[in-house]
Amino acid sequence: MLEIKFSLPGPETVTLSGQTIDKLLRAGDGDAALLYLYILKTRGQGTSGEAAEALGKSAGCIATAMALLSRLGLIKLDSEIANEHDAAQSPDAPLKEPLKEPRSYTFDEIKQDLAQGTDFSLLVEEVQRSLGKILSPDELSRLFGMYDGLRLPSEVILHLITHCIGESRRSGGGRLPSMRYIEKAAYKWERESIFSLEKAEDYLKLLDMRRSKYGEIKTALQITDREFSASEKRYVDGWIDKGFGTDAVEIAYDRTVLKTGKRAWGYMDSIMNSWHGKDIHTALEILEKDGKPDGNAARKGRKAPEQKFGAPNNEDIERMERLLKKIKEE
Repeated sequence: MLEIKFSLPGPETVTLSGQTIDKLLRAGDGDAALLYLYILKTRGQGTSGEAAEALGKSAGCIATAMALLSRLGLIKLDSEIANEHDAAQSPDAPLKEPLKEPRSYTFDEIKQDLAQGTDFSLLVEEVQRSLGKILSPDELSRLFGMYDGLRLPSEVILHLITHCIGESRRSGGGRLPSMRYIEKAAYKWERESIFSLEKAEDYLKLLDMRRSKYGEIKTALQITDREFSASEKRYVDGWIDKGFGTDAVEIAYDRTVLKTGKRAWGYMDSIMNSWHGKDIHTALEILEKDGKPDGNAARKGRKAPEQKFGAPNNEDIERMERLLKKIKEE
């Protein structure tokens, strides 16, 4: 992996200004905050690989955190490296603007390709059929950019467009996606090296797996009247990717509410990251290796029985048994 060097934009190496704290709090990203503390500790002398090893994070996680800190103006990255750095974001990140402006193709260039009877001419026909309209010159230019600029195979582009239509209808009240929306998704697929139907299928299965868990996790977090926001979805996707199930999320939520009195995403994420660092992912493992009283006793006004550190109490055991029974029945 490319080793990315970073530095601080100013003399702030041992203290945090109020402005910096506000930026980190508004960002709501625990990994970025942790990485920034590491950078302060090392006085900006380090690389992404060293940070990943020191913090026990994956290279992709550090890359995402570094990109965010760079956008916040808290660290400096070489502009060319920063582009590669942003491209290392997880495949489930929200659609964003391309890293650079795509090349603009003239209509004459596109007409020449269409006249030659290449795969692109067949692609245009299929796309127009899928979107139910004739593509405008601007839309043709964007489509040609995916085909010729990004070098995505025609069958992958059609798979991408089918996926975008489904996503747009799911979130946009049945509307078809714009070519700009599809272009953003194409850049994401290109960054993830999705150049075959097999890789496209694997990627879409990953997205479906995450989506299937959203409802259960929303229930566990007592969110009933809305969808996850983009930042909330990043937290949830990260937990799913790390191997946590709904039961673990529910326990983390209980402990968070007991400690903070609210649904504090950053605090919840710190609990999940702590478990992940200890290779604890299931309710049973949490009970055995990180046994603590959950929030049920506190919410019901009862005093939790005293227990030795790390030893589960009877209420924990009963609760875990109920969770495990529910999992087996599903």
